[in-house]
Amino acid sequence: MSDPKASPQQALARQRAQLIMQVRSGVLTAEAAARQLGVSRKTYYKWERRALTAMVEALGNRDQGRPPQPSDPEKEALRRQTEELQAKLAVLEQTERLRRLLAQPDKKKP
Repeated sequence: MSDPKASPQQALARQRAQLIMQVRSGVLTAEAAARQLGVSRKTYYKWERRALTAMVEALGNRDQGRPPQPSDPEKEALRRQTEELQAKLAVLEQTERLRRLLAQPDKKKP
């Protein structure tokens, strides 16, 4: 079950998790697990509490769908500026069309 690509930190975390599961299932005592990890019982219990809290959090229900993307203020400002400029451009293009139409001589007059 060991992953050859695991970093030393991941391997240590996996060892801690295995010992915590052995303690929780009654195979080992907390004292024996702490001794194997080279820490005090108090530190072992701190790790166990963190591990169980993380497991409950990881197994909780999550919102469905893609998580919202963090907003980048600079990108948002550029997007708004682009929209404003596109709206101004549309108005200027329409104004230019009207000027050209008004500048054309009226063909109905004799």
